[in-house]
Amino acid sequence: MGRIFYNLSLIVISTLLYETSNVCSTTNHSSYYNVSEILEHLIDGYDVRLRPKFGAKKPLVVDIDIIIASFDAISEVNMDYTITMYLNQYWRDERLEYGDGRADQQMTLTGDFADKIWVPDTFFANDKNSFLHQVTESNKMIRLGGDGSIAYGMRFTTTLACMMDLHYYPLDIQNCTIEIESYGYPMEEIEMRWRVGKNSIVGTKNVQLPQFSLVNYNTLSTIQVLASGRYQRLSLSFLLKRHIGYFVFQTFLPCILIVMLSWVSFWISHEATSARVNLGITTVLTMTTISTGVRASLPRISYVKAIDIYLVMCFVFVFVALLEYAAVNYFFWGARAKVKKKNRNKSTKAGFHPTRVQTDSSRLSVNGAVVVLEDQKLSDEPEIETTDFGGEINPYLPREREERDHMLRHNTRVNTNNNHAEFHGNHEVENTARLRRPSGYTVKGKSQRDRKMLVNIRQRAKDIKSKLPEVKDVNNIDKYSRLMFPLLFLIFNAWYWVYYSVLSNAALTVDEQH
Repeated sequence: MGRIFYNLSLIVISTLLYETSNVCSTTNHSSYYNVSEILEHLIDGYDVRLRPKFGAKKPLVVDIDIIIASFDAISEVNMDYTITMYLNQYWRDERLEYGDGRADQQMTLTGDFADKIWVPDTFFANDKNSFLHQVTESNKMIRLGGDGSIAYGMRFTTTLACMMDLHYYPLDIQNCTIEIESYGYPMEEIEMRWRVGKNSIVGTKNVQLPQFSLVNYNTLSTIQVLASGRYQRLSLSFLLKRHIGYFVFQTFLPCILIVMLSWVSFWISHEATSARVNLGITTVLTMTTISTGVRASLPRISYVKAIDIYLVMCFVFVFVALLEYAAVNYFFWGARAKVKKKNRNKSTKAGFHPTRVQTDSSRLSVNGAVVVLEDQKLSDEPEIETTDFGGEINPYLPREREERDHMLRHNTRVNTNNNHAEFHGNHEVENTARLRRPSGYTVKGKSQRDRKMLVNIRQRAKDIKSKLPEVKDVNNIDKYSRLMFPLLFLIFNAWYWVYYSVLSNAALTVDEQH
């Protein structure tokens, strides 16, 4: 009896389960059918060309919020930055109400549904290039509420223009923005606003950049007056401060070491010309290479940047270190030349005449006339005088040149076939033979203007030379340079870092207040 009762119970339970599954299946099919029917009913007769509240006195309100996914790149050369984000837009369309008209009654649909309804013509005013992500499907979403409220979201990457101020580069602070605006609808038809003010921006705490840190952000709402009307514009500004660590190791530290390397020449003997010249040229060329590399990563702007001042000053230090050796070399050899000249004057006063002239008579026939010349021959040890003009060597002093001209004019005798005439003093010889004179000897036919100019230049050079301080020991120049160069470079660095750090902090304070 009990076994029969057990079998009957199993039959009843199975029957109940079967009936329940049929009811659920019928309900699900009915539910899907009802939703599809609702969507078809909503789209039927819907004009996608007309915005919600078309013809109403009040504009349509479109709320916006943004979720920052990542900052991808910031380029100083192109003056732009790349960002990946989620853009969500919210508005209400009474034509899409369904069910009981409750806001909490929502349907999530694919992005394809956005092609069948009206959506705002939102665009980025400072956009350069953008693309919507398509993996694995198009990253768009529509969420439809029972009261006609719509949430339209998308994920995309955009490159936005950011006009940077590089006066304090690399100690600079940049302000980059996202400009959101309706392309065709003026503010009389669409009012765009941040959904919950500054809290409409999400994800800023997770932003990480290799060269910048996100100091602050702010949301703004402005009105743009254009030829086609007034438009509401929403702005999101990012305050970015550049990290200095990269530039310390890549630019500033190498420049400091190169400048310090140029000081090594002060400890090298001034007689080691090749060593000191090679060291100076190497440091100058190295600074040029560093400057070229830095400028290659920056746009071609006309104003002076902070890093330009540092590079130029480092270049000046290494270049002046090279000129310092030129000064040492000049004073060293100048002192030796003075000693030799002094010894030569002493020997001349003692009775030695290095410019003794010997004469030999010779004859030369010129156009039927016989010119008797007495050749001037210098002794084997002519007196050499170094001029102050052009660094050339002139074998005759001005007074010696006058005496030589006087001797040549008075020792010239002209003989003709029937008449012998002798000319003395300042009389000119009509048929004269050109005398070959040593280089540096002043040509008699030269104009008085050129002679005066040369005399003036020579006199000015002597005046400048007389004003130069007399250096008794050239080693003192190197000794003073060992102290002055490091001291001046230290003062420059202290001024540079304090000055630009103060300016950078002041700019940061002003930007945060705005």
